[in-house]
Amino acid sequence: MSAAFDGAGASRTLAPAIEVRRLTAFYQRVEVLHGIDFSLAPGQLMALLGANGAGKSSLLGAVAGVVNSKGSVKVDGSELSGVAPHIRARSGVALVPEVRGNLFPALSVQENLELAYRALEVGAARGLHEQVHEMFPILRERADAQCGMLSGGEQQMLAIALALGRRPRVLLLDEPTQGLAPSVLPILHRAFAALKAQGLAIVLAEQNLPFAARCADSFVVLAGGHVSLRGAGTDLKDQERLMAAYMGRETTGTVS
Repeated sequence: MSAAFDGAGASRTLAPAIEVRRLTAFYQRVEVLHGIDFSLAPGQLMALLGANGAGKSSLLGAVAGVVNSKGSVKVDGSELSGVAPHIRARSGVALVPEVRGNLFPALSVQENLELAYRALEVGAARGLHEQVHEMFPILRERADAQCGMLSGGEQQMLAIALALGRRPRVLLLDEPTQGLAPSVLPILHRAFAALKAQGLAIVLAEQNLPFAARCADSFVVLAGGHVSLRGAGTDLKDQERLMAAYMGRETTGTVS
């Protein structure tokens, strides 16, 4: 697979790809996240879990800078709190929202990719195209198809492919499996494994627990805007404790 990210060797260092400390988020004057802490190494995937309304999308938005927040967000050691969303994107943060809002429905798959990669050097853009087509072969087959006519799974693959054009260090994914056919899930799992192998850190907000358990190196459960449980990905089999955390009956616990 063609390398597409500058940080492929960064997983050999100890510095976190992303470090979040005391993060609170607001909609107008209403505080919806309360003092969230987490860090993630290069090449690691953290599953962000919780019931609807727990604060998962708000947390991703706060990290990306599209939701008002206070606290510290560092990417590769650089402080991004108070920094505008487009500067955070240039600093290595890429958000793929649940609504796949980074797609241009009237354009073809190929036109979407060309727009997303237009700032890259020719060789880098060609290499990223090759990588994307290796991860998601259907995008090569559907290159001339209008984006708005793609299936939900095809649109999700394209949304991820477009986000990679920013050459991110941290990829934030909001409910990428929602509404997708089961046949698409192994494709996404293999793609995440390939991206992790290149040093990309991934935060995956997800409702599909079996899928999250297959992908995650670690997890955080949110309830009412607080961290109610955290642990290693292998601990996601503890269904009883997970359900208690979803209901807010854990208080910043850690699965032992």
